[in-house]
Amino acid sequence: MIIRGKRLLPLLTAAAAALSFPSCSAEVGQFEVRNDTSSRSARQETTEEQAATEETTVTTTTEMVYRGNIYDTNRTLLTYGTYANGNQDQRLYGEGFGYSFGNIISETSAGLDSALSDLLRTKNPTPVNDNNNVGESVRLTIDADKQTALCTYMANMGIAGSIVVLRTDGSIMAETSYPAYDPELYDSDPEYSGSLYSGTIANKAFQNASPGSCFKIMSEVIADKNGITTVYDDGEWFDSGATIVNWDHDTGIYPIPERTLSSAFVSSSNIFFAKVFDQLGTEKVLEELNGLFHFCDPIECDFGTIENNIEIYCLDDLRRSAFGQSYVKTCPIYLAALGREAVFGDMVKPFVVQQVVDTNDPGRECAKGSTPYEVIASIPGDYRQNLLDGMRGVANNLGIYVPENYEFFAKTGTAETGAGDFLYITGCLRNVADRSAEKPVYTDYSGYSQDGSYIIVMQVQNPADFGFNFASETGMLYQGVIDIVLSEY
Repeated sequence: MIIRGKRLLPLLTAAAAALSFPSCSAEVGQFEVRNDTSSRSARQETTEEQAATEETTVTTTTEMVYRGNIYDTNRTLLTYGTYANGNQDQRLYGEGFGYSFGNIISETSAGLDSALSDLLRTKNPTPVNDNNNVGESVRLTIDADKQTALCTYMANMGIAGSIVVLRTDGSIMAETSYPAYDPELYDSDPEYSGSLYSGTIANKAFQNASPGSCFKIMSEVIADKNGITTVYDDGEWFDSGATIVNWDHDTGIYPIPERTLSSAFVSSSNIFFAKVFDQLGTEKVLEELNGLFHFCDPIECDFGTIENNIEIYCLDDLRRSAFGQSYVKTCPIYLAALGREAVFGDMVKPFVVQQVVDTNDPGRECAKGSTPYEVIASIPGDYRQNLLDGMRGVANNLGIYVPENYEFFAKTGTAETGAGDFLYITGCLRNVADRSAEKPVYTDYSGYSQDGSYIIVMQVQNPADFGFNFASETGMLYQGVIDIVLSEY
């Protein structure tokens, strides 16, 4: 059985018998979920056939509107178009920004030039050229200086992966993906693409991968909400050929007859949370994941759709899902939204569009941007403090320094993937003067650091280059990210 969203939950009752087996070697029932695409296509074909028999001919001419510019939150020009190349909409980048923004803007990377195309091609209210065929521009929430500094940091340190920085209103301050590339050179030099590392074009901040134990942020709340606060933790779990082990299973501390939820979270016990999911069952787990964390249903954001993945074919998959393995996948941007919910109680939709502006004058607003503080999921109040205490405990073990006006919360994750291990830290720098509960609206983020907090996700896809085995060893790299985020310029 493939479980990939809330709309599949009604199938689970019929599938209960198929899920009663102990391991993936058992027979698995398959379900095919169909929407109305085929019938819609049939209706469309019928309509087209009828239209073909009519004698009326309609000719439609579409005016070419070139895309407007993209600016950062400080109205620094990031990318712009050439308006005199016929129907070619060639994009150029502000000096120094092609490399740091290519992955998130370029059409080659399915970036913002594609996602915001309709906005950028809406004719500007004042003519930009003689043909009056240039669109409006977009001001992003991203800080170009921070974005570039983080990209440079990843390059200097040799970190392959991504970094996402989210403000508490849901705005993305930075999303870096490295290795990066030069989009102008990619378009102009046919040989350039052949010199790039595999996967360079993708935006890793918006690309799904196994999240590892960062998923336990959700598992902890689900366990607490369902009253599962102690479990017999034997360190190793063998069942019908399937094996689940804790990272410290061979240290001599097991078994732990009454492992507490708090201890399991801070020590990142796989066994504890696997047994929680096993006890609750697939239907309940999916219900909680979607209801509490909007994990199963798509999240429509201005930069694209976040589509998490969870597939459950058997009990072993269900158990491994509890610690972010098996067929569980999500992206670092979602993990940032999850980190925001973990610390502040509500998940708000991430966004990057701060304003639609006049291409001739980026200080002139044409339309509002995306809505801040758009809540899409919440942790019930009774289950927030235990999670906060657990994330404080994890943070204390990372050896990270933060200024005295901040408190640090975190969850680490070590994920096994087909490309090797990926290591994560999902953390939050909560400002002691934070005003998030008041939902302040920022027209200018230059003063945000005075009373604003930051959620920071770091993903390291090449831990072997550093000799790392676990995410808890990446604190030194994460410290450098914090220093950049908090630096003044």
